[in-house]
Amino acid sequence: MSETKTHGNEIVISGHVQELVANPSALGLFGLAIVTLVACTSKLGITDGTAMIIPWALFLGALAQFVAGLLDFKHNNTFGATAFCAYGFFWFGMALSWMFSNGMFGLADKGVVIDMHQLGFAFLGYFIFTVIMTFGAMGANKVLFIIFFLIDLLFLGLFMDTLGVGGHFWHSLAAWSELGIAIMSFYGVAVNVLNSHYGFTVVPPGKPFGPLHKAKEAMSKSISA
Repeated sequence: MSETKTHGNEIVISGHVQELVANPSALGLFGLAIVTLVACTSKLGITDGTAMIIPWALFLGALAQFVAGLLDFKHNNTFGATAFCAYGFFWFGMALSWMFSNGMFGLADKGVVIDMHQLGFAFLGYFIFTVIMTFGAMGANKVLFIIFFLIDLLFLGLFMDTLGVGGHFWHSLAAWSELGIAIMSFYGVAVNVLNSHYGFTVVPPGKPFGPLHKAKEAMSKSISA
């Protein structure tokens, strides 16, 4: 966008250059799909420990989502940027927590107290954040809503289990929800990549819905009328 002004015999052109940036959602969802697929295997008892989850948490869960969030800021997409950056930081935090618990920094040898309940309160905070974002996802598409709803269940199960409330049920809820997130995120990757690549709907994302979306449509109609 530019603006031309004339001052006497001088012509002044001012404005800014808009950098063209591709939709980063596929990258962010791919990172989410891979890290949740790997992480859920430990919760489901398919694999043991967390040491080999750390690289995937750092590079796919954390870095890929964080980069996608930064690019969404360029798209002026507050929802996508906040979501991807926030969950990217979550996986940075989880990777560091697993490093501590695996003794990678020698904390166990130094007698440092590690209280897992503190992690439980972090899960609680992310549960509250995700509930807020779920209302936003309704206005995007049904695939994104399902992903956020499953993330709600994941954090609900994680904070209840970590705080020691309600028994093994919450651990199972977290485990199966995380697997569901992985499956739906792969579907989301297909939606964003194939639909963008071919220029028409190859994989249906589902239309936005919900009372807030209807209110938005009503406001748009009243303004355009």
